[in-house]
Amino acid sequence: MTGYGRGDCSQDGFKITVELSSVNRKQTEISVSLPREMELLEAQIRDLINHFIARGRLAVRVSRHAGASKLSARMHLNIPLAKAYARELTRLSRQLNLPGPVTLDHLARAPGVFQTDDEIVEEEDFWPAVEKALRKALAMLVQMREREGTHLAEDLAQRIAIMCKAAARIQKHTPRVARRYRDQLVERIKSAGLEAPGAEDDRLLKEVVYFADRSDITEELTRLQSHFQQFEDCRKNKGPVGRTLDFLAQEMNREVNTIGSKANDSLISREVVTLKAELERFREQAQNVE
Repeated sequence: MTGYGRGDCSQDGFKITVELSSVNRKQTEISVSLPREMELLEAQIRDLINHFIARGRLAVRVSRHAGASKLSARMHLNIPLAKAYARELTRLSRQLNLPGPVTLDHLARAPGVFQTDDEIVEEEDFWPAVEKALRKALAMLVQMREREGTHLAEDLAQRIAIMCKAAARIQKHTPRVARRYRDQLVERIKSAGLEAPGAEDDRLLKEVVYFADRSDITEELTRLQSHFQQFEDCRKNKGPVGRTLDFLAQEMNREVNTIGSKANDSLISREVVTLKAELERFREQAQNVE
């Protein structure tokens, strides 16, 4: 399902912005873009998103902005690191027989000896602000997806209603199929110049019974009606139902195909075409439902 969400949170002189965008996809796929200093938060971000999103391709973008108080960040001297540099550089100088001692200029240029406030902040220090901004973005995204879901539910219900009517017409017409077959069989015998069998002729009755048994679609229609009812149950479910709808579409397609292969009747064949057309629309739309 498609949607967009954005959330902001200011904390300790910096501001976190989280943007979410989702598009349709049968499975769940989350892509997270983070500033380098927050890369270790990706697992926590994914875990929180998975509590709200069960299906779709989701793009997450987290950005950090310096606040007004951070425009002139203070410098900090990492003395233990500077001592380690001095000790190792002195040892290296002796091993290589280089002239001159290790100077303050050498240490000042060493990476990490001087750090700003931003550079000494730990990843976990960012998480409270990231979590708050992410929850705001998720709330906006979920609300937008719910509005889309309402429209999708109405469209799917219309497809089911059309299929219900087609199945009802098939159900009503089914008892006439065997009688029509018997009449057609008698007419073919007459057309061949043979004596028409009587109504109680055993051979005729056996042929009609065999045809009726071979073309019986009662079980398929019953299961199809059961699937229609399961769709109504899904509509009442407040949780993710997309994969359930995929399964229902697959099972309905199985029953419709069996009906089409069994029923030797033009009217039923026309209704089967209607069922397949609406079922294909149902299946495509169901893939957009979470």
